[in-house]
Amino acid sequence: MPQYNKSDLERRMAGAIEALRGDLTGLRTGRANVQLLDPVTVTVYGANMPLNQVATVSAPEPRMLSVQVWDKMNVGPCDKAIRSAGLGLNPIVDGQTLRLPIPDLTEERRKELAKLASKYAEGARVAVRNVRRDGMDSLKTDEKKGEISEDERKRLETEVQKMTDSTIADLDALATAKEKEILGQ
Repeated sequence: MPQYNKSDLERRMAGAIEALRGDLTGLRTGRANVQLLDPVTVTVYGANMPLNQVATVSAPEPRMLSVQVWDKMNVGPCDKAIRSAGLGLNPIVDGQTLRLPIPDLTEERRKELAKLASKYAEGARVAVRNVRRDGMDSLKTDEKKGEISEDERKRLETEVQKMTDSTIADLDALATAKEKEILGQ
């Protein structure tokens, strides 16, 4: 049975686009948004968990996020995770609640957020290239097993490359649009 599965590769590449879309949604462009903390993971109970699995995140004011930590023991790790996430947010600890004042978007902050968007896009590109590599490897394995011919492998490799190029173009368009939005262009 051939290992190459085109629909699986397409699904995984589409997943990279959706992951990037989710990451970019978390980058704010002027007001508090609970999705801003989606990329934050906290190390608690010996595992890395998304922040929203150990606390309730809300936006009580336009320029303030509130993180209500469920377990007192997790307040420190949550505070540390938010500070080290690279979002430029400094939590104020108030018991089991972390208050995150959202700073105004200065030119420096806008550039910082644009760099973060670019970093997210590069991570998505790497993920797509890994999917391409997996597809190419499965095609070579299928050829070695004699399940497909060399010509068929080359034709399918071209198809995988076209799929990869198309997906990366979509990722670049998403990232460019978000960077322009952040920079106010």
